[in-house]
Order: sequence, then structure tokens, then C-alpha cells
Amino acid sequence: MSQKVIEVINLTKQFKSYKKKPGLKGSLQSFFNRKYSIKKAVHGFNLEINKGEIIGLLGPNGAGKTTLMKMFTGIIVPTSGELTINGHSPWERKKEFKKKIALVMGQKSQLWWDIPAMDSFLLLQKFYELSNQEFKQRLDYMSELLGVVDLLHVHVRKLSLGERMKMELMASLLHNPDVIFLDEPTIGLDLVAQENIRAFILDFHKKNGTTIIITSHYMADVQALCKRLVLIFDGTKAYDGPLEKFENILGNEKTVSFTFSEEIPCCGYLDEFHGEWNEGRTSVDIRVPEENLREVGKKVLDLHPVIEFNTEKMPIERVMKTLMTNPEVLRAQRDHANLPA
Repeated sequence: MSQKVIEVINLTKQFKSYKKKPGLKGSLQSFFNRKYSIKKAVHGFNLEINKGEIIGLLGPNGAGKTTLMKMFTGIIVPTSGELTINGHSPWERKKEFKKKIALVMGQKSQLWWDIPAMDSFLLLQKFYELSNQEFKQRLDYMSELLGVVDLLHVHVRKLSLGERMKMELMASLLHNPDVIFLDEPTIGLDLVAQENIRAFILDFHKKNGTTIIITSHYMADVQALCKRLVLIFDGTKAYDGPLEKFENILGNEKTVSFTFSEEIPCCGYLDEFHGEWNEGRTSVDIRVPEENLREVGKKVLDLHPVIEFNTEKMPIERVMKTLMTNPEVLRAQRDHANLPA
């Protein structure tokens, strides 16, 4: 039987903002008659996560992802609802709770800028009450896996963005937490650094069975790390289920791109698949049902001078773009296909 690590019931967070008219007159009016606006960042959110799961928390900017992460880690207090993580209410900020979680925010650093990362690690060792043996063993494991052994004594401000992100991960995982919250962990990193971070997260998860919740706008992160997705729109949960079902929300069609060595005249059978040609008709993108992919691909290769063709690597990226442009598509598809919410 799976062990429930995170349980969320009707979680809601509202923010109250003060509205003031410009100028001195506006300030005087607001002094005697203040007006406020209420924004529901998260509303009626329900979620259950079991031990050892890696969950992708997705949604457009302003959907409520970071607000959820901050409530999960006790940084902000919910307006209403219930939230427990390993039996703890996060906003109580108990010592036992803080020693069992980690939050990595790609846009915020926890390391001291003007001292080497090792000095920060030594301070964290005392904070988390780690023995010298535990500290050395974990530090050696992570620094070797991330390839930063020679950088531990370099001032943080002299490290590249990718190197600093690796140090941030080490600082957050030094105490071997049970639950890890990763908020945009690969933001701004180059492709090699992104792959290194993903490989490290997977290795750490495999070794420790850690529960991981990750938010990212890089669909490659989600594709590589997550088997289950939770989608949030306007503060409410819109989807909760397997990655495979999410990728097929718009159907099981695949996008295939063909590039030709010469201009191709009108092709009725390609236009049947909603072919999108370039101006010179030397390349086309078509949408092909998965079961017809082999047949159509063979026909194009046999009839035309194809010099390059590619199939869609990440349908999740296309689905997310479509849903961010028109969220109503998800509701219609979910009702039609009985998708989980």
C-alpha cells in the first residue's frame, strides 16, 4: 500500500491588494476611504501525492504554481483548506518538518555570494545537525555526480549560472530530505547544464526514493522526470493524471516534418493531413494519426526527394501551447474523453 506524503483538501489562498488613485489627491482620498481588490491565487485545490512520486506541476504564468509551492513549504499561510505533508502543517514551521523538506527556486539563491559554497555547506551542516561522516559522504556523492569537486572552494560569485545551480541543489539536498520542491530548477541554463541537472535529480530520486514536485516551463524537464502531471489554471486544478494521457488530450496524431531537395507540386494526399507548406514548397508539416504514421511516411519517402524528416519529439509541448492559448480546449476534451481532473 502506497504511503501518502502530501494531502491537500480544498486549499485556498487569497491576496488582498490596496488600490490607490495617483497623486496627492488620490492619497488623501485613500487615507479616509481605502479600496481593496481580492485575488484568488489558489481556489479549492485538492491533491494527493504518494511517497516516491515525481509530479510535474504545470500552468501558465500567474496560474498559482509558485503560490502552491510556498504554501507547501510553509512560506505563506493558506486562507482556508487543509494541507499536510508527512503529517505536518507546513505553516507551523516545526523543526522536524523543515528538516524533511527542501525548496529549490531557480530564480532565488540561498548561497552567500561572496564566500565559497563550502562555507555555506558547513553552516548548513550545523543547522541540520549532520554528523561529519554524513556530511562528507553526501557532499562527496553529490559533488562527484555533478562534477563540481574542484569548485567547492571557489567564491559563488565567480561561478557560472550552471555551476551555481548545481551548488544550490547540493545545499538543498545536503540533509537528505523526504520531499523536494523544485521551482524552475533549470531556468536560464544551457542544454548541457539542463541535462546534467535532470540526470542528477533522477539519480538522487532512484537512490533515496524521494518525493519530488517540480514546476518548469521547459517541457523537456517534465518529459524527462515526470510520469504524472498536475495542471493548474486560474488557481484551480484542471488536470491530474499520467503524462501519456495528457499528451493525447488533442488526439493521438503526430506532427511530421518533411524537407525536400526541390519544390513539390500540389499533393492532395498531404493536404488531407492539414499540410502546412513553406513559401517555396520545399518543406511541409503534416498531422498524421499514430496508426497511419508508418504508411504515410513510407509513401512520402517513395514518391518525393526527401532529404530530411522528423517526428514530433514532445507532444506535451504542443498540448501546453494550445491550452495556454485556449484553456477551454482542455475542458471540452476532458468532458469528451473522461480525462482525470
